[in-house]
Amino acid sequence: MTSSDGQPAPSSPRDGRLARWLVIAVLCAMLVGAGALGYLGWFSTDTEVPKAGYVALVLGVVFSLVVGVGLMALVFYSSRKGYDEPAVLIQEPESDPEDGRDQSR
Repeated sequence: MTSSDGQPAPSSPRDGRLARWLVIAVLCAMLVGAGALGYLGWFSTDTEVPKAGYVALVLGVVFSLVVGVGLMALVFYSSRKGYDEPAVLIQEPESDPEDGRDQSR
């Protein structure tokens, strides 16, 4: 929608609220669907998981958490120490002809 001067008409706050609730509803539906698929996948078979399988699952989760926490710690450390700042070119001072250096090099 445009106004008489060709500019887009300002949207009402009601439009944003509707879109926000729509996104929330879609995300909740996806969460319910994922939970239903997980439940069906977990209980649809009568196969027993050996203890080694549970140990492997726990070790995989713990290892993933350690890697994730370690990487996030490095991100925060890097940010605090200023390593994430953009590079700045430092100009070298031009040599003074009176100091006896040869400028032809």
